[in-house]
Amino acid sequence: MEILMLGGTEFVGRAATEAALDRGWRVTVFHRGRHAPPPGVRVLTGDRTRGRAGLTVLESGTWDLVVDTWSGAPRAVRDAARLLAGRAGHFTYVSSRSVYAYPTPAGLPEDGPTVAGASPDAGDDVSYALAKRGGEIAALDAFGDRALLARAGLILGPGENIGRLPWWLARTARGGPVIAPGPPETALQYIDARDLAGWMLDAAAKGLGGAYNTVSRPGHTTMGELLDTCVRVTGSTAELRWTDPEVLLAAGVEPWTDLPVWLPEGELYDALHQGDVTKAHDAGLRCRPVAETVADTWSWMRERGGTAPQRPGRPAVGLDPETEARLLAGEGGAVTRRDGGSWPGTPES
Repeated sequence: MEILMLGGTEFVGRAATEAALDRGWRVTVFHRGRHAPPPGVRVLTGDRTRGRAGLTVLESGTWDLVVDTWSGAPRAVRDAARLLAGRAGHFTYVSSRSVYAYPTPAGLPEDGPTVAGASPDAGDDVSYALAKRGGEIAALDAFGDRALLARAGLILGPGENIGRLPWWLARTARGGPVIAPGPPETALQYIDARDLAGWMLDAAAKGLGGAYNTVSRPGHTTMGELLDTCVRVTGSTAELRWTDPEVLLAAGVEPWTDLPVWLPEGELYDALHQGDVTKAHDAGLRCRPVAETVADTWSWMRERGGTAPQRPGRPAVGLDPETEARLLAGEGGAVTRRDGGSWPGTPES
């Protein structure tokens, strides 16, 4: 297979590039030159934010498959897809479950309503949901049923440059008492970037088109299993202090950002952790155990000195130490043990 990666140097794009190379495919990476691509690829440099003027190096050449991970202005997807439609056999666009109209009920399949107002001609001044839906429309306009829309949700794994799993690993590695958002049996739905990449290449090789919700089945892991695994793989002495959602919310803790991955019960939880993924799993999607994802991410971080890169333009995530200290001191409510008892120093002790 001849594959063109639009991006291909970070996180999901890099995972797809490496997966294609592992299969012996010939890979061309088109990027802005900000990060070194994996060895063994052909490199083309350009800046798609400049419109067609930034795509001149793509005006010749043919490919079996194009993979696009773009998250910015939809017109960048539009310009690339139009330019390549006659010279590429298939176009895979890494989209998001954010394209569904909110509130997104639990169990919503791919034919659910999407956000209104998305346009492939939009610039940078649109929301993430409108940008991703606009990118989908651009891919479909240019490639029709040769376009595959991978609607991922929470993506974790080595290479993560958002900071969600890396923050939990770094925090537990420091040891000591750690605020953990309860209840520990809260079911999670996510995908390892490598599983997403492998499935996209398989699906594209089969010629699949249309939208697929590409995450694990609901309950693939739990908040408890995820954080227990973080403690174990880092070898730390961290003590997870499970805290009621009501206590966290009353203290001003922001779900998803202050305590990454976690969402309390409600509409947003249903949207991100209760999606219908039957179609993708029937088409061969398989998700590795959470222990493998966590351990491999920690190994990758250790190779980098215990840190992870931060994607430009994305705010850092994680609970600030002052708020955590107040919660651990029991201000605003009880911090509970896994066995249901209260911790020393909390109002109930």
